[in-house]
Amino acid sequence: MHPEREQLLFTVRNLARVHREHEKFYSESPFHDVIRWQRSSRALKALAERWSVATPSGETSFSPFAGAPDLNDDRATETLGILFMEGGGEPGEIANLKRDLGVLAEANRTTGQWLAAAMSAAWDMLEGLLGYGELADLLAERHRIVSNDWQCASMTELVARNLDRAAAILGRVDFTPAALRADLIANRLAPRYLFSAAEMLDHAADLMASSAVLTHENERRWRIFYERVDQILAATEK
Repeated sequence: MHPEREQLLFTVRNLARVHREHEKFYSESPFHDVIRWQRSSRALKALAERWSVATPSGETSFSPFAGAPDLNDDRATETLGILFMEGGGEPGEIANLKRDLGVLAEANRTTGQWLAAAMSAAWDMLEGLLGYGELADLLAERHRIVSNDWQCASMTELVARNLDRAAAILGRVDFTPAALRADLIANRLAPRYLFSAAEMLDHAADLMASSAVLTHENERRWRIFYERVDQILAATEK
C-alpha cells in the first residue's frame, strides 16, 4: 500500500476510535442542560400563571424579609428558590438565571461554531476515502456521522440564540415587587413575557435533546467503520 494511502487509513482509524468515545459523552451530557432548562421553564410558567390572576396585596409587614403573597408561587420557590420579599428587589435567583442563560448561550455558540468548522474539514478529508474499494459499502455510513454532527452544530447555535433571546425577554420585566404590582393593576405584561421566555427555554431544551439523539445514533457507525479500517490495516501488515 502506498505510504500516503496507509497514513490516511491510520488517521481515520484514530479519529474513529477517539471520537467514538468522545461522542459517547456528548450523547448523554446534554440531558443535564435539558433538565435544567425545563426546570427553569416550569418555574417561569408557574409565576406567569400566578401573575395572570393575582390581585395586588394590600397587606403590610413589619419585616422586609416577609414573602409577598400575591407575587410568590410555591412551585417556583420549590423549583428554583425564587422568593419575592416585601423589602427586596429582583430576587437573586432570577438575576442568576438571566446571567446563567447568557453564559450558556455563549458556550453553546462557541461549541456550535467550532463543530461546524470541524465537520467542514472532515467532509473534505473523507473525499480521500472514495478510492478505497474495501470501504465502498461504508462510505455513506461515515459521511452520515459527519452529517449528523454538522446538524448538531446548527442545533447548538440555535440553542444559543434561543437562550440569548430568553434572557433578553426576561430583561424586559422589572422584577421588583412594586413594579410587578403596578403591572398587575395595569396590563399584566409580565406574565406574557414570562410565558414567552419559558417557551424559548423549552425549544432550546428540545433542540439539545434532539442533538443528543443524533450523536447517539453515530455510535454503531463509528464501531463498524473502525472495525473495517482496522481489518484493512491488519491485512497490510501480513
